[in-house]
Amino acid sequence: MARSIKETPILFGEDARRFEERMKEKRSETPEQREKRLKDYELAMKIFKK
Repeated sequence: MARSIKETPILFGEDARRFEERMKEKRSETPEQREKRLKDYELAMKIFKK
């Protein structure tokens, strides 16, 4: 039998402010990092489609 999913915690105060600021930051990646990420993604999709 499956376990129930726990509620997602709600952030308040300083934790909420830090989380929101971090989500607003644009993360940059080099062309090499992007290429590796896309290759890894395609490999994972091939595995899941089998």
